[in-house]
Amino acid sequence: MRKWINVSCPLVMIFILASFGLKTTNKVVPNALKVNTPTMVSFPQNELFTESPVILPPLIGSSYVGFKEALAFKESQGKYSTVNTLGYLGKYQFGIGTLELVGVYNPDYFLANPKLQEKAFMTNIARNKWILRKDIAKYNGVKIGNSQITESGIIAAAHLAGPGNVKKYLRSLGRNDVSDDYGTTISHYISLFSGYDISMVLPERNARIQR
Repeated sequence: MRKWINVSCPLVMIFILASFGLKTTNKVVPNALKVNTPTMVSFPQNELFTESPVILPPLIGSSYVGFKEALAFKESQGKYSTVNTLGYLGKYQFGIGTLELVGVYNPDYFLANPKLQEKAFMTNIARNKWILRKDIAKYNGVKIGNSQITESGIIAAAHLAGPGNVKKYLRSLGRNDVSDDYGTTISHYISLFSGYDISMVLPERNARIQR
């Protein structure tokens, strides 16, 4: 009897375990746990892979801060220490002549002083607003080419090409569209930087940095 038990017990256990292994269950997954649509975690879609990271400009809205940071990104990717191949300086890429107009005479000190660069930018806007005040009043809201003219677009274009060239562009209704040494046109800047609210900077005749 003991011998039969010793032989039969293992056989019974094997049969039981095999029956569990072969048995299938039809479990229903709750709807709340089902993935009905692709997600970025489970199925990445439209993902752009490049050899180097894509650098995007900061998104700070349409205020003066948004305007100056967007313009700075276009000029230098927002880097205070940048000097380009033509000798333009800083975060906003000022020429020596423009810096002297707003009261800066030491380029090395200017490059090393972010606070001074911000002051120079705001002062130059005030200066250009005064020079272009009649043109801003006359052409704001007018469409030239494919672009709606706005105060911020005019001031950005003045930073690029000088207020005199912007006057010529507006008064010729876009026919006199000059570009800088890298090929960027007045019309491009007018379009690119349209619609910002820079009303906090007031026009000032012969504006200079107050120290």
